[in-house]
Amino acid sequence: MRTGIATVCLSGTLREKMQACASAGFDGIEIFEQDLVTSPLSPEDVRKMAADLGLGLDLYQPFRDFDSVPGDVLAANLRRAEAKFRLMSRLGMDTILVCSNVATASIDDDGLRAEQLAALAALAQDHGVKVAYEALAWGKYVNDYAHAHRLVETVDHPNLGTCLDSFHILSRDWDTAPIEAFNPEKIFFVQVADAPKLSMDVLSWSRHYRVFPGEGQFDLAKFLGHVVRAGYTGPVSLEVFNDVFRQSDVERTAVDAMRSLIWLEEQAAKWLDAAAAAENGAAGAGTRTAGRRRYPMELATLPQVAEPAGFNFAEVRAADTAGLETLLGQLGFAFNGRHRTKNVQLWTMGHARVIINEDSSQESRDSQAAMAPAISALGFDVDSPVIAAARAQQLKAPAVPRKSQADEEIFQGFAAPDFTEIFLCQGSPDGTAVWTREFGKGMAAPAPGPAAGQSAVIDHVNLAQPWQHFDEAVLFYTSALALEPQPYAEVASPTGLVRSQVMLTRDRGVRLVLNLAPLVQREGAPAEGTAGPDATAGTGQRRTYQEHIAFAVDDLVATARSARARGLDFLRIPSNYYEDLDARFDLDPAFLATLRDLNLLYDRDADGEFLHFYTATVGSVFFEMVERRGTYDGYGAPNAPVRHAVQYDHLHQLNLTT
Repeated sequence: MRTGIATVCLSGTLREKMQACASAGFDGIEIFEQDLVTSPLSPEDVRKMAADLGLGLDLYQPFRDFDSVPGDVLAANLRRAEAKFRLMSRLGMDTILVCSNVATASIDDDGLRAEQLAALAALAQDHGVKVAYEALAWGKYVNDYAHAHRLVETVDHPNLGTCLDSFHILSRDWDTAPIEAFNPEKIFFVQVADAPKLSMDVLSWSRHYRVFPGEGQFDLAKFLGHVVRAGYTGPVSLEVFNDVFRQSDVERTAVDAMRSLIWLEEQAAKWLDAAAAAENGAAGAGTRTAGRRRYPMELATLPQVAEPAGFNFAEVRAADTAGLETLLGQLGFAFNGRHRTKNVQLWTMGHARVIINEDSSQESRDSQAAMAPAISALGFDVDSPVIAAARAQQLKAPAVPRKSQADEEIFQGFAAPDFTEIFLCQGSPDGTAVWTREFGKGMAAPAPGPAAGQSAVIDHVNLAQPWQHFDEAVLFYTSALALEPQPYAEVASPTGLVRSQVMLTRDRGVRLVLNLAPLVQREGAPAEGTAGPDATAGTGQRRTYQEHIAFAVDDLVATARSARARGLDFLRIPSNYYEDLDARFDLDPAFLATLRDLNLLYDRDADGEFLHFYTATVGSVFFEMVERRGTYDGYGAPNAPVRHAVQYDHLHQLNLTT
């Protein structure tokens, strides 16, 4: 599949955009007119630079408001078009995007439109240019891709074809199956964009909220599958208008964009296989299932991996580890010693493993928070770490190898978009980890604490995401780790709404929660724990959200009592919360008193119950202990505003006393 991207997707100058696209591995680009008009590069300079970078110049766009106009306006439009055709000759480009008219259209007559498009095609032929006619979703008279295609068929000129844009088609809920009947020679160009499902006018939706494939809710695999089955062989190019992407680092956004096309190519190949299997099945039980049908456009696939079986470990990095050590000990974790060659500690409770990384020389995700405790790495149990790592690297994830001695476990690792290090571990049926033998050599076995017998596991991990790269993170964990994104939610906090996106495996063995927290104006020095790994140094703003690791235990009440006996500082839950809890659930008075006494939070749904409590924050990290009863599948969402408010007050008090 030939990959492309419109320069409008990216921030920076035309030169910077072209360099970033070439570095990310794109085959070609669409030149957005404004990028050329504002560039000091001459058309000849752009042509030479593209050749030097190995980039094709696939499409010049957009040419607006051509059709459905009176004769005097048509004459002006043809003069304007001829000027663009001459410009394209200097650029060495042969395809221009012509959008259906939205502004100057005044005559609703398909016959007239066909005549005008024929005149444009004839002029384009004189200059060696092909015209790709696109139906804008908000076009005045032509807003349906099938309508645009009928006009192209009516004109029947070799220099006039259609451009299929997934946003203009899927935002209007048009059926994409008819694409398969199109003459592939009349499909001149294909553009793809994803988007969240929003209730708003389609023009604003398009101009501000498009995202890369896999970061929204459109069925792009089906769309591209129909395009492939039609016999199309040209570029599949990204055209994404997004306010955040246009403010983000150009090189990083280009990599995110390329990753999205790699993912989409694989998803389309899977859709084609599933569609073929369904058709074979419908043909009759006696029909022999054929192998993958070959189409003119070959779709590549990635190494196939199963979703992770569970968390292997979580790692927290800190220069001063005393607070973390105290906190884990109070929760009932056992200290299993230091690594024999690395400056790290291991703490365990059941199958829940936490590594404390004491190596402060390693670069943290944010220089301002480099010394404060922060989640730095996650380990996942997978069937084949080498194959899973190869898949991630093909999806543009940078490798993060760790030094190991000859007799030590070698982890396959790569960096996530927020710079969290992801390590792939060989899972074991009993939930143990071979690498733990590398810790505590020569130590006596740790004395069991009151809760050491708990059958604990890591229930979920909550990671804060930089605002520029939230959508990128969703696609990354979907494509590289096979996690399934759930519908996102918004949670109220004292500093604004927190957008929360749950990513999980089908069996819930891995639950990863990505949070996009609000930014607030900086007022003096940041409070402890508020700088976080994604603080925006130098901007006058900082993120006020922390990250946490949640551990599931069999008996939360017993865990809480033992932790209190060890001196754990619980988050103090207001009495108002328990009055509201009683009103909502009519709990047994003794049970409610226990919850109140231990600062426990509670939720219930039709499937079960959920008990949990939180620790205070150390650096940007806190811990949560949970107990799931029945088949409760949530995270205590009604309690989240309470937690945010209590944490805010707690950190504010710390700031006042320091």
